[in-house]
Amino acid sequence: MTDMDENLEKMKEGFKESLEELRQKRDELAVQIKLGSMEMQEEWNELEGKMHEMEQKWDQFQKEADLRETAEGIGAAITLLGGELKRGYQRVKDAL
Repeated sequence: MTDMDENLEKMKEGFKESLEELRQKRDELAVQIKLGSMEMQEEWNELEGKMHEMEQKWDQFQKEADLRETAEGIGAAITLLGGELKRGYQRVKDAL
């Protein structure tokens, strides 16, 4: 296995763990958000759109991981979306 392959595998594993963590947080908050304010529901809807986008990017990354430039671009997008989702879920949690 080349260094590039190892790096892609590490990146893939890290993204997989992040996505699983975000899904768990989302599931926990989904129950609480139904009882929350309209403002929180609006933010939740925005976060759901970002989560959907992240899951699509993850699927694309898995399909194209062997194409280095594409994988790096998608990886950057996943990292950015993951950070936005973590911060957004924390805001929702803090507001509840």
